[in-house]
Amino acid sequence: MCGIAGLIMLDGAPPDLERLAAMTRAVAHRGPDGEGIDIVGAVGFGHRRLAIVDLSPAGGQPMATADGRLRITFNGEIYNHVELRDELRALGHDFRTRTDTEVILESWRRWGPSCLTRFNGMWAFAMHDRSSDEVFLARDRFGVKPLYYARIGQALAFGSEIRQLLPLLPSVRANRNVLDEFLLAGIDEPQRETFFEGVSKLPAAHLLTVSLEDASLAETRWYSIGERPELSKADAETAWQECRDRLEHAVRLRLRADVPVGTCLSGGLDSSAIAALAAGPYLAMRGERFRAVTAVSEESATDESPFARAVAERAGLDWITVRPTPEDFAASVDDVVRTQEEPFGGPSVLMQWFVMRTAREHGIPVMLDGQGGDETLLGYRRYFAAVMLEQLRERGVPGMLRELAACRRNEAQLGTASILVSMAFQGFPQLLYLKHRLRARWMRRVPRMPASMRAEARAMRNVRSLQRLDVESANLPALLRFEDKNSMRFAIETRLPFLDWRSVESSIAMPTGVKLLDGWTKWPLRRSMQGVLPDEITWRRWKVGFDAPTATWLRIHAARMRDTVLSSTLLRDIARPGSLERAYGSMHHGTRWRLFSVAAWEREFSVG
Repeated sequence: MCGIAGLIMLDGAPPDLERLAAMTRAVAHRGPDGEGIDIVGAVGFGHRRLAIVDLSPAGGQPMATADGRLRITFNGEIYNHVELRDELRALGHDFRTRTDTEVILESWRRWGPSCLTRFNGMWAFAMHDRSSDEVFLARDRFGVKPLYYARIGQALAFGSEIRQLLPLLPSVRANRNVLDEFLLAGIDEPQRETFFEGVSKLPAAHLLTVSLEDASLAETRWYSIGERPELSKADAETAWQECRDRLEHAVRLRLRADVPVGTCLSGGLDSSAIAALAAGPYLAMRGERFRAVTAVSEESATDESPFARAVAERAGLDWITVRPTPEDFAASVDDVVRTQEEPFGGPSVLMQWFVMRTAREHGIPVMLDGQGGDETLLGYRRYFAAVMLEQLRERGVPGMLRELAACRRNEAQLGTASILVSMAFQGFPQLLYLKHRLRARWMRRVPRMPASMRAEARAMRNVRSLQRLDVESANLPALLRFEDKNSMRFAIETRLPFLDWRSVESSIAMPTGVKLLDGWTKWPLRRSMQGVLPDEITWRRWKVGFDAPTATWLRIHAARMRDTVLSSTLLRDIARPGSLERAYGSMHHGTRWRLFSVAAWEREFSVG
């Protein structure tokens, strides 16, 4: 796990060494264990190393094959590198290190770009093939690891973070389309664009091929979530056993490391399942207790620490807690804005930031986390509306009412009215857009309905389609951005067992009726954890996650936040004259936070 940088000169000139070095130094926090810079012809690579596997100097990057044909700068982990190395050795390949980086090089030598389909892991890397005079930029299936780039004159610059590219731009300006959609509807992670004009991101599961011969760029999608027809009609017994087997294997793979591994523990089902499944194997492998970090909220309504404590006691974890105060919020919010690089939709991002900081303070450079469990197993309340519409189409009104009654029995946070309202808003995007327009009357120019709203309405016709949309573009990408930035700010590699690609495919393929069974969300996971976790976790009827004490923080810091918003030049340009002063106090709390987030981002990055 690392930070990468690169300059590709499309006119054939050599890259500027000082610029490349500055880009590499800008992400030193991602890789405190080493630095490497390498220029060959028109291609320069930079690398900051966080040593996780093979801690010897031989694991340094950029790394090249013995003949110099291929070289790579790589950020991520290939969890099945052991099996791939054995396969390649059997085919005659030699290895000088135990790193997964060298496994990527030799896999590319053997299979070319198609080797990506063999990797089980997370990655963003650049591969320079001198024989074909091409550079390939690749990103993992679900976009766990970021890859940003910018075309600046005759150079293509790329890196793990946006801050590496900003000094190369003619000016630092806001992408107004992205900014407007965020302020209108909270859309904070578009697929290709960023909040900065001129800075793009390579979408998940894509490969960008740069030809040095003719200076052309070609982007291709190398992976889409596959169908698993053998599971599409699975019964409940088959579904929970499949879920358990996949998750156990994914957790064990992600314990592979030459450094300590721990986990984030919110007290919810997903993080609790990971902690429980990892504790025994970790103790057997390393002879020490598995450590878990929990953020404790000051508000009882958002505090899940009693559940986390129950899991820690049941699984025999070494349990570490952090309790951020309003003063901690005030002292850290600017650092979190700097860390995230782009505006974000709520203060809960700070709770994760505190968890990662605490993990680094306790010497845990690898952390497991539960991202992906909700998207793949119908864990969000928003899925109930899609399920009801599916029941209505397949079984008529009586079938929908039966499903509704079951959900009301076993979902404590859900009411019939809220389901019906959700059905209306998600099924008819014009209504949702109207709600956002009414809240955005302060804007000088309200943007048109975002395309993502129409995409969600189309996906509502099929539950699996909605899940794919959430994984690929609507929900998960933003969570992965928060995860990567917060963890790597403290040189921590986070690993996400629920996003093992085989687990994602099998979970999405399962029938809706077993993922949401008798009103229980994520039923296969609940059933598979029965007897492993305490029943109050396994069959819990409500959840919070690493949520912040938002009401307390925003109340205590209301004056500071208001002053930050009203001093923003960017927001004054976007708002109707005088509207922010008049309307701020009565605005929806989500809108007030988005305004503050934009204003703080503008100030931090001197955005024009």
